Order: sequence, then structure tokens, then C-alpha cells
Amino acid sequence: MSIKRLGTAIGQHVKRWLAALVKQQIWQQRRTITVSLICWSAIVISLWLVSPMAALADDYNRDFLVGADFSGKDLTDSSFTKANLRGSNFSHSDLHGVSFFGANLEDVNFEGADLRNATLDAARFTGANLTNANLEGAFAFNAKFGGAIVDGADFTDVDVRQDAQTLLCQSAKGKNPVTGRNTRDTLNCKT
Repeated sequence: MSIKRLGTAIGQHVKRWLAALVKQQIWQQRRTITVSLICWSAIVISLWLVSPMAALADDYNRDFLVGADFSGKDLTDSSFTKANLRGSNFSHSDLHGVSFFGANLEDVNFEGADLRNATLDAARFTGANLTNANLEGAFAFNAKFGGAIVDGADFTDVDVRQDAQTLLCQSAKGKNPVTGRNTRDTLNCKT
């Protein structure tokens, strides 16, 4: 083999080797960029999923909201601690985990509302409409229910005082359309 042919063969071999090396480096750069994009995307999505949850809850503590209309709203985890809500409308609202601690809920409409795991302790439900409301797991130990309408309400695992339970059982009737539970059964009414 002549030196010229040998030089050409070596040159072609080096070109192929360099081309393969460049391709490998480009592939590694693309892989690094792809992995980086996936990692950053995961971080951004994680932050987005965690941070908006706190932003969804509203604070209405001690507010004067007589006659306010919150019907059909998603108020999950909001707080109405010691707020005056007399005559307000929360019908068909998502009130899951809401705090109504010490709130004035006189004549408030909670028809079809989701009050699961809500804090209702020391709230006054005098004349409130709880028709078909779901109160499952709510804490209402010192709540006052005088004259409240509880037709079809679900009180499963609701902690109420004995005197409140006796009062509620006097007018309790119906079945909750969402849970399918009888109101009297969820209140553990006798007879």
C-alpha cells in the first residue's frame, strides 16, 4: 500500500472517528438537556401543586357578612371564625374543612352544602336550613341548633352534645340524597 493510500485510509478513519465522537457528544448534550428539563419540570409542577392549596382558602374571620351570597362556591378550608353570617346563603357550596367556630349562622341556608370535617363548635345554627347538607365528620360539640331544619342532613361521626342531639332528633327526618343515609340513623336517634 502506498503512503498516499495509507494517508487517505487513515484520514477517512479519523474523519469517521471524529464524526462518531461529535455525534456521541451531541447525543450526550441532548440527554443532559432532556434530563434537566424533566427535573425542572418536576420541581415546577411540585411547587405549583403545593402552593395553590393555601391560596384557595379565604379568611373571613370576625367579618360582618349578614345576608351574603356564597351559594354554589368552593370555599374549602376557608375560615369564618366568629363571623356574623345571619341570613346568608351557602346552599350547594363546598365547605369541606371550613371553620365556623363561634359564628352566628342564624337563618343561614346550608341546603345541599358539603360541610364534611368542618369546625362548627360554638356556632349558632338557630333557624338554619341544613336540608340535605353533609356534615360527616364535623366537630359541633357546643353548637346550638334551635329551630334548625335538618331534613335529609347527614350527621355521620358528628360530635354533638347530648342535649343538641335530643333536640335534633325531635325534628330529624329524611335521607341524604348524596350519601343515602337516613338523618335519624346518622344522629343515633332512639326510635
